[in-house]
Amino acid sequence: MTESTGKHRRIRSYVLRAGRMTDAQQRALACYWPRYGVEFSKTHLDLNALFQRNAPKILDIGTGMGETTAALASAYRDNDFLAVEVHRPGIGSLLRRIAQRHLTNVRVCNHDVTDVLRYLLPPESLDQVYIFFPDPWPKKRHHKRRLINAVFLRLLKKCLKDGGRIFIATDWEDYAGHIMEVFSRDGDFLNLAGAGHYAPRPRWRPDTKFERRGSRLTHVIRDLAFAYRKTIVTSSP
Repeated sequence: MTESTGKHRRIRSYVLRAGRMTDAQQRALACYWPRYGVEFSKTHLDLNALFQRNAPKILDIGTGMGETTAALASAYRDNDFLAVEVHRPGIGSLLRRIAQRHLTNVRVCNHDVTDVLRYLLPPESLDQVYIFFPDPWPKKRHHKRRLINAVFLRLLKKCLKDGGRIFIATDWEDYAGHIMEVFSRDGDFLNLAGAGHYAPRPRWRPDTKFERRGSRLTHVIRDLAFAYRKTIVTSSP
């Protein structure tokens, strides 16, 4: 799906499908969105005011049904999570999990993450970014839809604090290679596993539905971890 904006046609990394919402998901949206939902706007969001505290801020991109987000927010209550997802059934499911676990450290935005990074999030507001099992768009003609590219990295850098970290996981080998190449070409990111190396699976990352499916299909799970270096220090000759 593309969006026309003047002379430019924007390629999105997702296709909105009219998936059926369960009664429980619909009830969760109606009941809990006013409390946990974040409406998109082109005005910078004050994250400390949103969560009513000063704590590490984590952007969780593409939360699916919300199982991973809820598990992480429950295990790490000293961190604040802004979950971004475009599919409303997933939003409803995540809101239900938040309410069931009485989580106060999660807010949810139902919008395109590129707009969230471009407009909603202030500069230098994020400590970490999670991108677990993004849509791989495996067909070559669809590679242009992949979320992670040079333009996306520029948006990330605007919102990351110096030293901010990005954690990514995928079960598609060629997408893992693509991600590695995109980050390697950008001199502002440090590969935490060493140049050209994949990271060990973080012990804190919960198992996900997509990871289990990838394992059943005998896909190799790849983790990648990078740190943003706002100031590049070079040694004297």
